[in-house]
Amino acid sequence: MRDYLVLLLISGSVIGLDQWTKSLVRASLELGEMWSPWPWLTPYARIVHWYNTGSAFGMFQGLGMVFTVLAFVIAGAIIFYYPRVPREEWGLRLALGLQLGGAMGNLIDRLTIGHVTDFVSVGTFPVFNVADSSITVGVGVLLLSMYLQERAAQKQSAGQVKQEDPADAAVQGDASIEQ
Repeated sequence: MRDYLVLLLISGSVIGLDQWTKSLVRASLELGEMWSPWPWLTPYARIVHWYNTGSAFGMFQGLGMVFTVLAFVIAGAIIFYYPRVPREEWGLRLALGLQLGGAMGNLIDRLTIGHVTDFVSVGTFPVFNVADSSITVGVGVLLLSMYLQERAAQKQSAGQVKQEDPADAAVQGDASIEQ
């Protein structure tokens, strides 16, 4: 149960922040309406009330049911796999928590209002939300964690190979014969 506490804390924080920000946007802006605190910032970043029936960043529009089922499958896989991840692999645990929170945040929208509310608009990049960001950051953390683990494993195996170098053993054997 202790293993799930960290997962619940991370994913619950993402879900809470995601749902809170989406509710603020839905309550404050009409669909398609834009808000920016400073006019000079508008071309670069703004809040726009938008909705999405596809995946993250507006891709694959109209496939909401597919992504609803996919979110359940992903959530089930994460919940099943999470306790099997060693506690020392905090990067992988963080990544799974972020991905679960993002998947659940968007799933809640799909089940309650039939689409996902998006609102962060940066430059010409597709409009997105906190859940989309969490999934993306989770993938980044996952890749970084895997890279660092692989690098550590290579260093460890290189250290073992150096210790077991046959040339070193031959030199040590010659030294013991001379004694």
